Amino acid sequence: MSYSKKRYLVYFFITLFIMGIPFITINNNHLLLLSFDKLQFHFIGIVYNVSELYIMPFLLMFLFIGIFALTSIFGRVWCGWGCPQTIFRVIYRDLIESTILDLRRIKNKQKDIDYNKKNNQIKKYITIFLWSIICLIISSNFMLYFIASEDFFVYIQNPSEHSFMIIFIISIALFLIYDIVFMKENFCTYVCPYSRIQSVLYDDDTKQVSYDYTRGGKIYENNVKSIFKLKDLSLNDECTTCEACVKICPTHIDIRKGLQVECINCLECSDACSTVMKKFDKPSLINWGSTNKVINKKNISVFTKRNITYFASLFLCIFLAFYFSLEKEDFLVNVNKTTQLYKTKENGVIANNYVLTFHNTQDKTLIFHIKLEDEKNYKIRRFESFALEAGKKIKKVLIIETTKDYTKPKDNENIAIEIKTLNENLKVIKNISFVHP
Repeated sequence: MSYSKKRYLVYFFITLFIMGIPFITINNNHLLLLSFDKLQFHFIGIVYNVSELYIMPFLLMFLFIGIFALTSIFGRVWCGWGCPQTIFRVIYRDLIESTILDLRRIKNKQKDIDYNKKNNQIKKYITIFLWSIICLIISSNFMLYFIASEDFFVYIQNPSEHSFMIIFIISIALFLIYDIVFMKENFCTYVCPYSRIQSVLYDDDTKQVSYDYTRGGKIYENNVKSIFKLKDLSLNDECTTCEACVKICPTHIDIRKGLQVECINCLECSDACSTVMKKFDKPSLINWGSTNKVINKKNISVFTKRNITYFASLFLCIFLAFYFSLEKEDFLVNVNKTTQLYKTKENGVIANNYVLTFHNTQDKTLIFHIKLEDEKNYKIRRFESFALEAGKKIKKVLIIETTKDYTKPKDNENIAIEIKTLNENLKVIKNISFVHP
């Protein structure tokens, strides 16, 4: 199977996966969702409140380190095989323009479309129209990562009440139309920062699209093209100067020149060269392999010092994310002392007032109750059990009284309260300060 067909299959499954993630739920919680309207983060069926986003930094670190590790080992494989920019360009250029409307040839991406023909002008507007519809679908799907799918389809029925969401969707769609239709591959070359940092991640062991000049011959000398026709090559050089690899390149480069910032590792040039060299019963002159393997003919190992460092960093990110995910509290309670430190009543009774903020982070209603661990010396004067709906917050006043003699210096001023739920086996222990004269 050619690299192009493999890429199309990868694009299909990536698209299917990305489009389907917002609709996948575990125990009625989403697989991945950063809800701005509900201030929640759903990850693998676990719901985190915005105050519990301690897992997010490790996931972001894993993402960026993962891309760096991927580049160090496999070159810009992300750009050619997983980047949305590349996938969208393939949909627009290869599917709509070339396959559906026959405006250009897939094997010749260097030839511009002749829009002087009236028929082509009509097809141009059809391509933009079709792509606009796809852009609206893409931007809506992107919004589903920030608004729960069940809520999104309710909101979309009342666009006037959710104008910001509609404007956001349309803005993303307009950007994609401009990016894919007009900016094209220039986005990869001039805008995307990833293309600029790849050079510091490459070494001779990094997999990349490599032209084997030891077989084909040096077409460029000091970055200047010196070979133009077959007769300029020596007898042992296998390159046919057919330019098939140049014609098919989506970023308009000649891979025979060597590593270039515009190369996205799509390997279409390798397919083109394979088709030509197959006629001579020879393998392709362009391969996906490191400089040491393709040019220097050396065996390489993935487990270099740099790659091991990447693997260790990725493992550390996973471990820390998993560890902190286990630290998720069943519910959140914040205890604050009132401005009045204490109050002295008759018969030597000392009272302390507290304001408790409860936040139900579960997806069900909880009934909260408070119990003192030291019920012999302290008692609750004011607090009643109450029910709190899922995702809601509420403030409650807690008054604790005591007749304990505080004249002894060894007496402990910290008391423990047990906050638990009556309908679920959930509890939190809080140590609070009890102020006395």
